[in-house]
Amino acid sequence: MPVRVGSFNIASGRDAGGRSVDGTALAAALADVDVDVLALQEVDVDQPRSHGVHQPAVAAQALGAVDWRYAPTLAGTPDPFASWSRLDPVLDQGSLTGPHYGIALVSRRPVRRWHVLHLDPGPLKLPLVAPDPRTGARRLWWFPDEPRAAVAAELDGLTVVGTHLSFAAPTAARQLREVHRWVAGMPGPVVVAGDLNLGGSLSALVTRGRRLVAERTWPAPDPRVQFDHLLALHGTHGADPEVRQLAVGDHRMVAVTLSP
Repeated sequence: MPVRVGSFNIASGRDAGGRSVDGTALAAALADVDVDVLALQEVDVDQPRSHGVHQPAVAAQALGAVDWRYAPTLAGTPDPFASWSRLDPVLDQGSLTGPHYGIALVSRRPVRRWHVLHLDPGPLKLPLVAPDPRTGARRLWWFPDEPRAAVAAELDGLTVVGTHLSFAAPTAARQLREVHRWVAGMPGPVVVAGDLNLGGSLSALVTRGRRLVAERTWPAPDPRVQFDHLLALHGTHGADPEVRQLAVGDHRMVAVTLSP
């Protein structure tokens, strides 16, 4: 049976003006997204900056999901001025309290088995120009790389892996190779869905996989590069590719229908 799979970096639910929307607006932004499985990146839970919304739960309800998993990689608020700490991602959410940030995978199809993989950060730092909270003057900050994760859902006849890789291309390539090795024992075909931070065909070159969508996705208003991918590692073909800007997020959503 064909399965439609998508990936979307929601940027903590921020709109085009950079403001995080509430749960109602986030649900509305996703209401007409017609996919069976959706990988989400930059997902907040209980964050003050995004109105305390449990964003993976809102997304799951908006899509009519029957199962979903959230893999937080940071506790606290991930910005240069706040206190936050790194986590090894887990799928059991019962012990988590307070604000968290990570990735999610939601599914309208029953999931036979879930898996999660921790991906170590790289040594490089991201330059960020932002106001100094002490003086108000804009200055250059260096933001450290963060741990990443991959979440895999085994469906009937297909495994979908959601992930968000490092902003540094060498580290992202290393992480993608780790994901590739990790899924080797999972039932195929396997599709990796996510913001891979690898432009164009680099993700396919790293894995020898097949890009199922080949269109620029970032930044959303006027895309210049494709960071968001649906990558077939083996054994499946895609049809009806879609790249679309939604009311939230700074990337465009990508989707494709898979025929195992």
